[in-house]
Amino acid sequence: MKPSLRIVSPSTENVTVSPRKPNKEYRTREYLVPDEVERLVKACKDNRQAHRDQTMITVAFRHGLRVSELVSLRWDQIDFTSATLHVTRSKKGSPAVHPIQGDVMRMLRKLQREQSPKSAFIFVSERNAPFSPAGFQRLVERAGVEAKLAFPVHPHMLRHAAGYALAAAGHDTRAIQGYLGHKNIANTVRYTELSPNRFKDFWR
Repeated sequence: MKPSLRIVSPSTENVTVSPRKPNKEYRTREYLVPDEVERLVKACKDNRQAHRDQTMITVAFRHGLRVSELVSLRWDQIDFTSATLHVTRSKKGSPAVHPIQGDVMRMLRKLQREQSPKSAFIFVSERNAPFSPAGFQRLVERAGVEAKLAFPVHPHMLRHAAGYALAAAGHDTRAIQGYLGHKNIANTVRYTELSPNRFKDFWR
């Protein structure tokens, strides 16, 4: 004989999840200035993998990399003889060859020497797997807290920081477009629009 069945009220409770607010509700701007990037780098000095973490932040900033582009970097994209980085862009961006500055070259050479076991990828976890985007996001967020920045920090702010720094230095908008791999120059113009150099002769 089959046991009798009875209707039981569900014990779960439906909870309304509040939608994420616009970025402007969390911070006053979506980019960092060079001094703030340097504070992030210094904030990693006591990390277990301090040199790797500092190199990741520096490379992301200097080359305007998206997180996916950073964590997928391979050693064969670097030409140590000519000091160049072959950048492959995501989101159908335009590839480019970037010169690598001397301080970044030294950081990369040291990282390559000390990487053990060796990997085809430049940035790896302690399990020798390619560093994950989520892992880099946590790294940057922790560094922002440690650096005592006044607003929450996320990795894409490093890419924006590169654009604004280049615009503030007076570089040509088309050159910045090529450097960051933008297909549409409208994505680049926002950096030059906020450059303080536009107003440098005001009140003189």
